[in-house]
Amino acid sequence: MRAVVQRVGHASVTVGGEVVGAITEPGLMALVGVTHTDGAAEARRMANKLWTLRLLDEERSCSDVAAPLLVVSQFTLYGDARKGRRPTWQAAAPGPVAEPLVDAVVAELRDLGAHVETGVFGAQMSVALTNEGPFTVIVEV
Repeated sequence: MRAVVQRVGHASVTVGGEVVGAITEPGLMALVGVTHTDGAAEARRMANKLWTLRLLDEERSCSDVAAPLLVVSQFTLYGDARKGRRPTWQAAAPGPVAEPLVDAVVAELRDLGAHVETGVFGAQMSVALTNEGPFTVIVEV
Protein backbone atom coordinates (compact mmCIF):
# COMPACT_ATOMS: atom_id res chain seq x y z
CA MET A 1 0.00 0.00 0.00
CA ARG A 2 1.30 3.40 -0.94
CA ALA A 3 0.25 6.94 -0.03
CA VAL A 4 1.30 10.40 -1.09
CA VAL A 5 0.75 12.52 2.00
CA GLN A 6 0.65 16.31 2.05
CA ARG A 7 0.43 18.70 4.96
CA VAL A 8 -2.44 21.01 4.07
CA GLY A 9 -4.11 24.15 5.39
CA HIS A 10 -7.34 22.91 3.84
CA ALA A 11 -8.39 20.43 1.16
CA SER A 12 -11.50 19.26 -0.63
CA VAL A 13 -12.65 16.76 -3.21
CA THR A 14 -15.48 17.46 -5.64
CA VAL A 15 -17.45 14.97 -7.75
CA GLY A 16 -19.89 16.18 -10.38
CA GLY A 17 -19.76 19.75 -9.10
CA GLU A 18 -20.56 18.71 -5.49
CA VAL A 19 -18.04 18.79 -2.63
CA VAL A 20 -18.09 15.26 -1.21
CA GLY A 21 -15.29 15.63 1.33
CA ALA A 22 -13.43 18.58 2.82
CA ILE A 23 -11.19 19.54 5.69
CA THR A 24 -11.20 23.23 6.54
CA GLU A 25 -8.37 23.33 9.05
CA PRO A 26 -4.74 22.18 9.01
CA GLY A 27 -4.34 18.44 8.60
CA LEU A 28 -3.23 15.81 6.09
CA MET A 29 -4.34 14.94 2.58
CA ALA A 30 -3.55 11.32 1.68
CA LEU A 31 -3.81 9.85 -1.79
CA VAL A 32 -3.90 6.08 -1.17
CA GLY A 33 -3.08 3.35 -3.70
CA VAL A 34 -3.43 -0.41 -3.33
CA THR A 35 -1.45 -3.18 -5.00
CA HIS A 36 -2.25 -6.88 -5.47
CA THR A 37 -0.44 -8.14 -2.37
CA ASP A 38 -2.10 -5.74 0.08
CA GLY A 39 -4.57 -6.89 2.69
CA ALA A 40 -6.10 -5.98 6.03
CA ALA A 41 -2.72 -5.86 7.78
CA GLU A 42 -1.43 -3.22 5.35
CA ALA A 43 -4.62 -1.20 5.76
CA ARG A 44 -4.15 -1.19 9.55
CA ARG A 45 -0.49 -0.23 9.26
CA MET A 46 -1.26 2.57 6.79
CA ALA A 47 -3.99 4.00 9.02
CA ASN A 48 -1.70 3.92 12.06
CA LYS A 49 1.11 5.53 10.07
CA LEU A 50 -1.13 8.32 8.75
CA TRP A 51 -2.55 8.98 12.23
CA THR A 52 0.86 9.16 13.93
CA LEU A 53 3.08 10.60 11.19
CA ARG A 54 4.78 13.74 12.53
CA LEU A 55 4.27 16.11 9.60
CA LEU A 56 2.33 18.93 11.23
CA ASP A 57 3.77 22.07 12.83
CA GLU A 58 6.28 21.49 15.61
CA GLU A 59 6.68 17.85 14.47
CA ARG A 60 3.25 16.86 15.70
CA SER A 61 0.95 14.22 14.27
CA CYS A 62 -2.78 14.24 13.61
CA SER A 63 -3.17 12.12 16.74
CA ASP A 64 -1.32 14.75 18.82
CA VAL A 65 -3.59 17.64 17.84
CA ALA A 66 -6.78 15.93 16.57
CA ALA A 67 -6.08 17.21 13.05
CA PRO A 68 -8.38 15.99 10.26
CA LEU A 69 -7.44 13.87 7.25
CA LEU A 70 -8.79 13.77 3.72
CA VAL A 71 -8.26 10.29 2.22
CA VAL A 72 -8.70 9.82 -1.53
CA SER A 73 -8.24 6.56 -3.44
CA GLN A 74 -5.59 6.83 -6.16
CA PHE A 75 -4.88 3.77 -8.29
CA THR A 76 -2.45 5.76 -10.44
CA LEU A 77 0.11 5.67 -7.60
CA TYR A 78 0.97 2.22 -8.95
CA GLY A 79 1.38 3.42 -12.52
CA ASP A 80 4.65 2.46 -14.17
CA ALA A 81 6.07 4.77 -16.86
CA ARG A 82 9.62 3.40 -16.99
CA LYS A 83 9.13 2.06 -20.52
CA GLY A 84 7.70 4.14 -23.32
CA ARG A 85 5.39 7.10 -22.89
CA ARG A 86 2.21 5.37 -21.77
CA PRO A 87 2.03 4.20 -18.13
CA THR A 88 0.87 0.70 -17.31
CA TRP A 89 -1.41 0.04 -14.37
CA GLN A 90 -0.58 -3.65 -13.85
CA ALA A 91 0.65 -3.16 -10.28
CA ALA A 92 -2.58 -1.43 -9.19
CA ALA A 93 -5.12 -3.71 -7.54
CA PRO A 94 -8.49 -3.90 -9.33
CA GLY A 95 -11.43 -2.00 -7.88
CA PRO A 96 -13.09 -5.00 -6.13
CA VAL A 97 -9.81 -5.58 -4.23
CA ALA A 98 -8.76 -1.96 -3.70
CA GLU A 99 -12.04 -0.37 -2.62
CA PRO A 100 -12.54 -2.44 0.55
CA LEU A 101 -8.92 -1.85 1.54
CA VAL A 102 -9.16 1.94 1.12
CA ASP A 103 -12.41 1.74 3.13
CA ALA A 104 -10.52 -0.27 5.77
CA VAL A 105 -7.87 2.46 6.07
CA VAL A 106 -10.63 5.03 6.62
CA ALA A 107 -12.49 2.82 9.13
CA GLU A 108 -9.30 2.13 11.07
CA LEU A 109 -8.46 5.84 11.19
CA ARG A 110 -11.92 6.56 12.54
CA ASP A 111 -11.52 3.78 15.12
CA LEU A 112 -8.30 5.50 16.22
CA GLY A 113 -10.30 8.70 16.79
CA ALA A 114 -9.54 10.57 13.57
CA HIS A 115 -11.90 12.91 11.77
CA VAL A 116 -11.68 11.59 8.20
CA GLU A 117 -13.23 12.94 5.02
CA THR A 118 -13.08 10.98 1.76
CA GLY A 119 -13.53 11.09 -1.96
CA VAL A 120 -15.69 8.65 -3.96
CA PHE A 121 -13.96 5.46 -5.05
CA GLY A 122 -13.71 5.16 -8.83
CA ALA A 123 -15.25 8.57 -9.52
CA GLN A 124 -13.76 11.36 -11.60
CA MET A 125 -12.69 13.65 -8.76
CA SER A 126 -11.34 17.19 -8.58
CA VAL A 127 -9.03 17.66 -5.63
CA ALA A 128 -8.18 21.13 -4.32
CA LEU A 129 -5.72 21.81 -1.53
CA THR A 130 -3.30 24.26 -0.06
CA ASN A 131 -0.05 22.43 0.60
CA GLU A 132 1.61 23.95 3.65
CA GLY A 133 5.37 24.06 3.57
CA PRO A 134 5.19 22.67 0.91
CA PHE A 135 5.44 19.34 2.65
CA THR A 136 4.87 16.08 0.77
CA VAL A 137 6.06 12.54 1.60
CA ILE A 138 5.54 9.09 0.14
CA VAL A 139 4.56 6.40 2.64
CA GLU A 140 4.71 2.68 1.89
CA VAL A 141 3.67 -0.15 4.18
